Formats: sequence, C-alpha cells, structure tokens
Amino acid sequence: MTTDLSTLDFPTLLAALMRPSLLVELAVLAAVLAASGLLVWLLRGMRDRDRDRAGQREARPSIWFGTHLVDGVLFPLLALALAYVARRVLLELGQPLAVFRLAIPVLLSLAVIRLSVRVLSAAFPASALMRAVERTISWVAWLGMVLWVTGVLPVMLDELDQIRWKIGANTLSLRNIIEGGLSAGFVMVVVLWISAALEARLLAGASGAQLSLRKVAANALRAILLFVGLLMALSAVGIDLTALSVLGGALGVGIGLGLQKLAANYVSGFVILAERSLRIGDIVNVGGFEGAITDITTRYTVIRAPSGRESIVPNETLITTAVQNLSLADRRVLLSTLVSVDYDTDVERLRAQLVETVSGVPRVLADPGPAVQLSNFGADGLEVTVLFWIDDPENGQGNVRSEVNLAILALLRREGVGIPYPQRVVRFQGALQAEVAPPVTAPAAESAR
Repeated sequence: MTTDLSTLDFPTLLAALMRPSLLVELAVLAAVLAASGLLVWLLRGMRDRDRDRAGQREARPSIWFGTHLVDGVLFPLLALALAYVARRVLLELGQPLAVFRLAIPVLLSLAVIRLSVRVLSAAFPASALMRAVERTISWVAWLGMVLWVTGVLPVMLDELDQIRWKIGANTLSLRNIIEGGLSAGFVMVVVLWISAALEARLLAGASGAQLSLRKVAANALRAILLFVGLLMALSAVGIDLTALSVLGGALGVGIGLGLQKLAANYVSGFVILAERSLRIGDIVNVGGFEGAITDITTRYTVIRAPSGRESIVPNETLITTAVQNLSLADRRVLLSTLVSVDYDTDVERLRAQLVETVSGVPRVLADPGPAVQLSNFGADGLEVTVLFWIDDPENGQGNVRSEVNLAILALLRREGVGIPYPQRVVRFQGALQAEVAPPVTAPAAESAR
C-alpha cells in the first residue's frame, strides 16, 4: 500500500523519516540534484560558446543562470521538475515518501526566491530599496514553506477565511487579500522579467541612432507590459476594474493641475527618442554645461562632462530651450588658439611652419587640415589665429588645445620668433625746463663769513 505523506500531519512525517526507505529517497534526491546541476552546466557551456562565436559579452548576470552554477532560476526549476517526476515514479513503485514531501516545498521556495531576486536585480540594478524587498520575499517564502510542511498553513488559511468584511457589493476575506497580493506580486515579477529580457534583446549590439530608437521601443514596451501587469494584479487582488474610470478621471485632473511638468517631461522624453535630435553619445551644450549624453530616460537626460561631473537635465528643458549639439550631423569640431608675435616676423614663413607643426599633433585632423590667419594688428605685436579640427570631442577639448599650444611654443623658441611683451610709448609736450640757482662768487663768500 502506497502512502503519500503530502496529506499527512507533521508527527506522521517525523515517523516516516525514521524508516529504512529514507536512504532510497535520499539517493534519488541526490541524483535529481546532480542531474539538474549537470544540465545547467551543459546549457551554460553551450550559451557561452554561442556568445563567444558571436563576439558578445554579458553586461550583467543572467536571470536563468546567475553568476555561479546554482544561483540562477534554471537550477531550482529543473530540480523541482525532476523531483516531481521522481516522486510520481516512487509512488507508482510503492515506495513510502517522506524526504520528497520536504524537498519539493524547499525547491519551490528556492525557485520563488531566485526568480524574484534575479528579476528585481535586473530591473532595478541600483536600487537600495530592492535589497530590502528581496530579503522580505526570502523570509516570506521560507516561512510559508515551514508552515506548509508542519501542517499549520492550511489551518491558518481556514482561520483567515473567517475574517470577512463587506466593501460595497463585494465580500472580502483576509485570505482573499493575502492570496491576491501574492498573486499580484508574482504577476508583476513575471512582467518585469519579460520586459527586462526584451529590453536586453533590443539593446544588444546597438549604438548611435539605432540605440536611441531601440531605447524608445524598450521604454514603450516596458510601460505597456507594466500597465497590463498592473491590471492583471488588480484583478487578482479582487478590485473591480470598472472603478478605474473614476481613477482615470482623477488622474487626468491631477496631471492638468499639479503633474503637468512631470507629464511634459515624459512626453518630451518620447519626442526626443523618436525624433533622434539627441542621441546617446552626442556632445551637447545646455545652459553652459557641456558634455556627452550617457543616458536618455523618459523623464530626464544624463550629460557627463569630461571632468566627470554629471548633469541631470529634465527632458522638457531640452525641448523648450536651445541646445548646441556638437555631433548631430558631423562629429568634427573646430578649435582655435591665438598667438602673438613681433612685428618684424616673417609671417608667410611662420604660417607654413605653424600648419606643419599643428598637423603633427595627435587628434588634429588632416582633412580638413589646420589653417593660420593673421587676425589682428595688436598694440604689442601681430595676432595670429591657428584653426584646427578634431573628430573626437568626447575625449576633451582643453587637452588637445594644450598640446597644440605646447607645439607652437616649441616652434617659436626653435625659430627664434619673439613673443612681444606689452610696450608703451610716452611723449612729453614742450621742453623740460629745470630751475638752476645762480653760482655764488668768491667775494660774496668772504662777506658771508
């Protein structure tokens, strides 16, 4: 006679754990775990080989495989499936079960924890709040497993079902609310998992204009999936979705009054991503802050200066104000520096030497090449402007200008070209007359004695 201990109480389970057949179950469970680990190892090796052939590198740990062999979602899911199959086979063979009544809830809890932790880490990688949420999910999952194994959970659910209250025409119990909340959380985790996977697939290998288009597609897809998941979660909790019409009207009034700036930023974000007027990697100047765009979200844009400072600019500002994009149609940027030389300098010879010297500076383009212009007759000397082009403004402009100035200074010293100092010419109107006393004679000196 076969006995399924999943319907027995905790004392019966303890008694079953003392049977000699326990060793058979332990051996089968060890084989299940070993087979699951081997399958994960083989699948991970196949995936890594495919990525190596494609020249791809994983930016963050995989949800399925995790960082190590057994900390992803795939291992507990495979172990749970194989354990369930082994349990059915042992029941058909007439084997009394005790270990598998403990193993299956443990593997189920582990799968729930791994799924939630991996999905939340992928969806919100820099959120400190998610760490607390992950720990809460782990405690709840393990507590539920213990209550189920000990047989306390069914009794608790029956008691919670007795706590009821009426809301409008509906009658809700505390059990319905808890089960609905857990269902809603599971739905949201699955939706975040799908959106994270689709976003990673869309953004893989994209750059420039393609990256901007795929970014807007990923943001729109995530918003749609979260909205659908929210509706499913509310339905799972037991909230009547027809009540959302009132909520939608109130939300519209709130956007019209207090949330118009926030709504404008979101709309502006989609406009920027759709029009591709600003793209990730562009060098822009907004309000005197110049840097490269590192990220474009639906609400704000991150601009990183060469000094390492980052500016978070609301998307509405990028739409309503003038933005200097240094690399929209052409990444080449014109830079200049000013040199002052003596009036007796051979300017034509010096121009050719300056062009040759600046052309040898790294990062200075040969086409279009440098140009030298006599820009002004200064009070102290001739002012010569040196113009040159670069095509990598994201690497900084001050450093290449410094290299050009150092090369020019070395040229002037080598050729003996003078760099004039400030000079002033002072003229005096009229002759300078000095008052000189008449000479003293000798008789006058004697009389003075």
